[in-house]
Amino acid sequence: MPSPAHIRSTVASIVDQPEELRELRNFHKALADVNRLRMVRRLTEGPATVGDLIETVGLSQPLVSWHLSKLKAAGVVVTQRTGREVTCRLRAGVFDVMAERERILLGMPQPAQPTPSAATPVAGSEIH
Repeated sequence: MPSPAHIRSTVASIVDQPEELRELRNFHKALADVNRLRMVRRLTEGPATVGDLIETVGLSQPLVSWHLSKLKAAGVVVTQRTGREVTCRLRAGVFDVMAERERILLGMPQPAQPTPSAATPVAGSEIH
């Protein structure tokens, strides 16, 4: 007999899940692994080869490639093959785009624009 957790999991997978929310889930799942986060942190410094990422995380090439496939599927990383070498980079603006998409999909209000405070002079308004 299946366990109650298995039954809940099966029922949850049958329930209609909006595609846009699945996209958010995949993005967050891709970032829910420490090794993938370490790879992303390295890629914030600029493009890196798979060999560079192997050195960064200390995992085997097959494991690094598997983690990269998860990051690519979530739209976080793009790769370019030149001969036998694969260069990886973060997709331009991916975190800003996903934060805004998440805000809209979850119905969160637009963040308030910062207003200059009286203690912070506006450029060009200094008293001489």
